[in-house]
Amino acid sequence: MQKQMSESERQLFLLGGHDLEMLTIRQQLDRTGIAYVDHQLRWDNARLSSYRKELEEASAKDWIVYGVELQEDIPKPPGYRAIDHHNSFAHLDSALEQVMALLGQPMDRSQQLVAANDKGYIPGMLEIAATQEEINLIRHADRKAQGITDEDESLAEKAVTNNCTKIGDLFVVKAFSSRFSPICDRLFPFRSLLVYTDEEWVYYGKGMENVKKFFEKEYLADNLFCGGGENGYVGVKCGVYSLEEIQKMVEHIKMIEK
Repeated sequence: MQKQMSESERQLFLLGGHDLEMLTIRQQLDRTGIAYVDHQLRWDNARLSSYRKELEEASAKDWIVYGVELQEDIPKPPGYRAIDHHNSFAHLDSALEQVMALLGQPMDRSQQLVAANDKGYIPGMLEIAATQEEINLIRHADRKAQGITDEDESLAEKAVTNNCTKIGDLFVVKAFSSRFSPICDRLFPFRSLLVYTDEEWVYYGKGMENVKKFFEKEYLADNLFCGGGENGYVGVKCGVYSLEEIQKMVEHIKMIEK
């Protein structure tokens, strides 16, 4: 007689865009022997459709599939469950915390720091009494996990030095690449920060909810993303708007801060 598979043996995790949290989730799945597929995605291409084949196979086997921080650009099959804490899921625990709860595993100090960083950036880590050494280690590891290169670090330094202005308490930086996290880390602590290129912008810190409300139409059209709580971040998806539209949006945000 064939042995019936347990529920944990019928679970499959599909991993989203790489950052420190996603790699920590993958590490925990490795430790516990839970099946997963990792297509080495980035934040901008972490779509459910990337796993179309795996979804079809899992559905045929009646498996439970967990998509971790994946944009749902195709219909969800039966048995699919989303794990996320951005946009409409912003009220939930971090993805790492959700996965650990599903696995019934306690979180160690390192995992707590990873979750706090992903959910609340440096202020989130400070809330759990992180030391400066812990903060530096987590931020460096997160940038590395995102694929930040030495060139990205240099371009961030150049942007902060040459393209940074301040309007009241708002720092405004025109970036030389789409890698914004090294800019954020160099300018922290800040009350609020706007980083942009010709194709995208992200607003961080206090006033985020005001910016999100101002662009409510764009948010409802699913052209914006947000996370990190009331002092987190909100931004436009790269490539959705023209150069002229991005420039107008940036000027609107500057006006909000005046």
